[in-house]
Amino acid sequence: MPRRKPRPDRHADRSQLSSTPIGGLFGRTEPGPGGETYVVRAIPGARAIKIYRCPGCDHEIAPGVAHIVAWPSDGGEDDRRHWHRGCWTGRQTRGITRRWS
Repeated sequence: MPRRKPRPDRHADRSQLSSTPIGGLFGRTEPGPGGETYVVRAIPGARAIKIYRCPGCDHEIAPGVAHIVAWPSDGGEDDRRHWHRGCWTGRQTRGITRRWS
């Protein structure tokens, strides 16, 4: 079987990303909507057991769908938001839906 070509690194500029221990949990920090710094964690589909509403598109994230959890680095558990991966990736161009702003 032939080998696949290696994928180009989509996240070539990782200068703003870092791994940060947050209350015993590890996440990376990224710039979020509004210029704040956010702690970000990836949730695999196997661990996604509830329905959440994405603030990027205002649609539901169904159980079993991998997604992103992000919260302001100076915030707490009540500030966590569950995002579709695509919505989090496009957050700089889309912003947050009116319901969450």
